[in-house]
Amino acid sequence: MHTEQQQGSRLVLGVLAAATFVMTLDTSVMNVSIASVANDLGTTVQGIQGAITWYTLVMASLMITGGKLGARFGRRKIFGIGLAIYACGSLTTALSPSLGVLMFGWSFLEGVGAALILPAIVALVASNFAPAERPRTYGLMAAASALAISAGPLIGGAVTTFASWRWVFVAEVVIVVGIFPFLRKIKDVAPVAQGRFDYLGAVLTVVGLALLVLAVLRAPEWGWVQPKPGAPSVLGISPVVWLLIASIIVLSGFFEYERHRSAMKRDVMVQPKMLEVLQLRAGLLAFFLQYLAQMAIFFTVPLYLSVVLELTALQTGIRLVPLSLALLLGAALTPKLGAKVASVHLARLGFALMLLGTLSFMTSISPQSGAEIVALPMLLIGLGMGILASQLGAITVASVPDSEAADVGGLQNTVTNFGASLGTAIAGAVLITQLSHHALVNLPGTNMSSYAQKSVTVQLEQGVPFISNSQLRAVLSPAYPPGEVEAMVQLNTTSRIGALHDALAVIAVVEAGAILLVGRLPKRPVAELTPPPEPQLA
Repeated sequence: MHTEQQQGSRLVLGVLAAATFVMTLDTSVMNVSIASVANDLGTTVQGIQGAITWYTLVMASLMITGGKLGARFGRRKIFGIGLAIYACGSLTTALSPSLGVLMFGWSFLEGVGAALILPAIVALVASNFAPAERPRTYGLMAAASALAISAGPLIGGAVTTFASWRWVFVAEVVIVVGIFPFLRKIKDVAPVAQGRFDYLGAVLTVVGLALLVLAVLRAPEWGWVQPKPGAPSVLGISPVVWLLIASIIVLSGFFEYERHRSAMKRDVMVQPKMLEVLQLRAGLLAFFLQYLAQMAIFFTVPLYLSVVLELTALQTGIRLVPLSLALLLGAALTPKLGAKVASVHLARLGFALMLLGTLSFMTSISPQSGAEIVALPMLLIGLGMGILASQLGAITVASVPDSEAADVGGLQNTVTNFGASLGTAIAGAVLITQLSHHALVNLPGTNMSSYAQKSVTVQLEQGVPFISNSQLRAVLSPAYPPGEVEAMVQLNTTSRIGALHDALAVIAVVEAGAILLVGRLPKRPVAELTPPPEPQLA
């Protein structure tokens, strides 16, 4: 009997780990293939950036709702529905002929599926494993996620180079379909009888987060404050400002509305008392900052390799292997330190290593630099990410009673995916905005004719894409003489490096700020943290 229970636990663990791996894989596997996907679909780097951003945004905005649906209708049932939606999204993405279809399949359908699956996993661990086994099981879930993040670039690079990026999504369909026969082996708890669902709260979270990321996404095209030529404006100000203001108003209204519903003893999307727990707030902030910096790096570094250096997707993925190995090493070794060293110190060490890696890359990059400069930065950044991955999940889960674990899972996934969405959006916005800025500054120093300079100035003021020199030559050669084409290519080369410097500087500021802002994390080792008794959040 004991052996059968062990086999059943291993099977459940395998199913939940496989789901976690696939959900996380999508956030890292395509970054090395951005240029290939853009070329295949006839779109731009910004278009694929938008798809990546909206995928994580959809997950972030629906994660709390997904957790609540699981509590209301059963976690296993919602887990299965999420898998079905995700498989449909992966198949749609694999067959997509255009950016619009890609965004529907990947950004929307897969995002919705993941928002139902990930919160359910946290609750299903609690219903399938004894309390003594849960820390180890949550750690293995984190390891599966870390493995997906670390292996994603190499998998995406290899598949894209030797076949097509589309096969990545076909493989996801196969894995997800393979999970379905084992769903009945997963134990579930009875759905919780609740009052009327908080529909307005769900809508407010989606709208508030969407407005914020939309503002950042549109900033390079519309302008941050002053409208760009030809861009829309409201009262002489860029719509970006109004979108940000609207986002703040909607999200503030959401929290006020949740307090009102909680006072009336009604079902809420987010329990206000939970957010009063200092340890939970500190852990969520650390998660947000980690994923914001992490995904900004995952967007910026592959662009340097695949667009600036014009490496293949496989070559790009290979250059990111040091990050993958260091991440797994950090995640594996840190738990031993976690038994002796205060979690706040380890978190600061993780962010400090990420900062050193970012600064190392920023100071090494130049128009003459090659792919070899990314090795040391990737090692440092990966080690920092591994340290954080082994700490933050345990901190948040231990901040509330076991009965609130699923709600913490929803909040944690919301924060991480929102951070990932915002990080990708900010990195892309800085790159595109600063690319035009540096090109305009450097333009007078080129040997282009006055006519060509005027033509380029008009284009730069409207915004230009982040493209390779080969792509630029192909576009310019029919319209300009060879000398001016090469002058524009050189301008593109120096301007891209300047834009990358600026994007990395912003990432470094986030990481430096994180070192200071995580000071409210526990001053005790993670191994000593235990959930509070149930009445504390009753």
